[in-house]
Amino acid sequence: MKLDDDIHNYYEHLVLERIEKLGLNKSKSPDYLADLCCLSLNQVPPRYIRYEVDMAFYLPQSERQQMEMNVEHAVDKAIRFLDQAGDKKEKD
Repeated sequence: MKLDDDIHNYYEHLVLERIEKLGLNKSKSPDYLADLCCLSLNQVPPRYIRYEVDMAFYLPQSERQQMEMNVEHAVDKAIRFLDQAGDKKEKD
């Protein structure tokens, strides 16, 4: 059995938005970005949707703001973790 191709975690969209807003997609390697996405998404609850338009019409603004704030904290924490891990590697 295969799930519908349209089903995805809405937080993925928010994490990618945050990464682009910070300009990390232009300054970091694909491996770093993949790790950053995984670490960030593991810190927030999944929110599966089928169509983006559903979120636009049915998500209250306050909930959207909370989700964005959750993503900001998750991405910031993941960046700190990855940068500290990178610093440790360079010292070894």
